Amino acid sequence: MTPSPAMGATSEVGALQTVLLHRPGNELRRLTPRNNDQLLFDGVPWVDRAQEEHDAFAEALSARGVEVLYLDRMLAEILSFPSARAELIGAAVDDPRLGASLQRAATRHLAWLAPEDLAATLIAGLAHDELRGGRGLAYEVMDRSDFVVPPLPNLLFTRDSSVWIGDEVAVTSLAMPARHRESTITAAVYTHHPRFAGVEQLYGAGLEHLEGGDVLLLAPGVLAVGVGERTTPGGAERLARRLFARGLAHTVLVVPIAQQRATMHLDTIATMVDVDALVMYPAVADSLQAWTVTAPDGVADDADPVELSVAGPRPFVEAAAAAMGIDRLRVIDTGLDPVTAEREQWDDGNNTLALAPRLTVAYERNTVTNAALEAAGIEVVRIAGSELGSGRGGPRCMSCPVARADL
Repeated sequence: MTPSPAMGATSEVGALQTVLLHRPGNELRRLTPRNNDQLLFDGVPWVDRAQEEHDAFAEALSARGVEVLYLDRMLAEILSFPSARAELIGAAVDDPRLGASLQRAATRHLAWLAPEDLAATLIAGLAHDELRGGRGLAYEVMDRSDFVVPPLPNLLFTRDSSVWIGDEVAVTSLAMPARHRESTITAAVYTHHPRFAGVEQLYGAGLEHLEGGDVLLLAPGVLAVGVGERTTPGGAERLARRLFARGLAHTVLVVPIAQQRATMHLDTIATMVDVDALVMYPAVADSLQAWTVTAPDGVADDADPVELSVAGPRPFVEAAAAAMGIDRLRVIDTGLDPVTAEREQWDDGNNTLALAPRLTVAYERNTVTNAALEAAGIEVVRIAGSELGSGRGGPRCMSCPVARADL
């Protein structure tokens, strides 16, 4: 049997070798003008076109030698294991809306499904009128279009529910109720799939809120963690303690960001495009601050009573350069007028996925930002995203690097 390739990442820009994606499916067909806000989409996407765009994204990665793993396929594979089935069915019906009778009925329905059908249902959800043998008060008063098991349209954004740091994976604690079950699915895949046998999980869904879109691997041993709408300071501290205890980092920069939809994660503001360069939203380039967190006395684990050292704040780009041991961190000067800058930031112009130093994937529609990147010596692989972007996420959001080459 051929051993699986090594896994892990120590930077944002080391040559991308393996990535975890989720091709959008029927869960997006569940979106309506009535529920899209609750399910965190800004519109109702044209699903066939979104799938075409995602297929082209995956093909662009494959064409450059990146191994593409699909989350839904790996989920179906583990659902042949009784322990994984029981765990994920239990999580799907663990909802106080349902009541005991409806929980039992939903459990029976899900238990009869074949692995592929169960995987599809756990992702796309189970509506009231799709449930065989539904019963109980909650079932009777539900609208026919209500969900017994809600869909997970944001599973598309695989970066948020897990992030690899060194050779360990942090399964994150997603803040929004509509996304809680994504972490359960992701954790089960990492726990049960043979591809990830022996991988240590650095974080867990039951801990303080922490999302992968807020975590940037600036350099080996140096991370930035945004805190705002989705990640709490407590989550950043918990992650820092675990990183220090396991020797996976020596410095964590904690970066407050505006708590609003347009800047929900740090990677909506800035992403790395070279070992010493990032593209950043001009409106915050001069105002973004960071606290530098270290553990000069060391910590044994995340419950260790040793106080972490917290210094700052100071400008983010200065703090990052100091932590990375470089003279300065280059910020790509997009030269955008304020209106265009705001439009392209909203359309994820700063949310790029590095395939290697000076090679990045970006949405084609952000023409001014892409031109600025190329003027700075960054090759841009353009992909369509008119429908994929309706959930407010770009190429980085849609991808969880499982393996990158060391710099």
